[in-house]
Amino acid sequence: MRAPQRLATALTVMLIAAPTAAAGEEQDFNVWTGQFATIDIDRRDRVFVRLEAQERFTNDADRLGQLLLRPAVGYRISDTVSLVGGYAYVLTNPPGPGEVNEHRIFQELNVRLLKTAGGTTLDSRTRFEQRLFEEDGKAALRLRQFVQLRAPISAKNKAVIYTEPFVALNKTPLQRDGLALWRNFAGISVPLNDKIEMVPGYLNQYVFRNGDNRIDHTANINVFMNF
Repeated sequence: MRAPQRLATALTVMLIAAPTAAAGEEQDFNVWTGQFATIDIDRRDRVFVRLEAQERFTNDADRLGQLLLRPAVGYRISDTVSLVGGYAYVLTNPPGPGEVNEHRIFQELNVRLLKTAGGTTLDSRTRFEQRLFEEDGKAALRLRQFVQLRAPISAKNKAVIYTEPFVALNKTPLQRDGLALWRNFAGISVPLNDKIEMVPGYLNQYVFRNGDNRIDHTANINVFMNF
């Protein structure tokens, strides 16, 4: 078996092995939408700005439970490695009086691990977050490791699968320590033109909590723009 096939098999196994609900676990159906724009701002295509918005409809997709706005600036060290730093504002509005306003500073390392002649790519993103909550004030530190495989399935479309565990590095009133979230996604890329791509798919999010854990079954539709 070739290396790309082995990688595809490994990530597929991760998706299949994504946690399923056990007795006592809460489940929810979500709809998440996202808009991502990457804009090159120098002639050498080294420096870029990334703008991002995400809208997450929760509680059986009945309400806007979370809004995320995330601008960032990045620098391409090479064709396969880039560094990014940015800020995110996250409004979380669950049912009841528990609204949370988060201001998040983050740094990330992006590495292209593999690119084949046939167009298969494997990418890694390691992101370190410093999370500040208006309702708390103590910095909550978190590490996220994202790995994504994209493989051609037709002349225009690619299968897209990724996995991303979130590990909290400290405990605060609004963050438990240890493994906090695990997201697994499977979808397909749909190019709309040479600069815009839509990626619809299914995202499984497992939320580790001090009480009963939760599984979010999510219809996820993202639009990526490159300028």
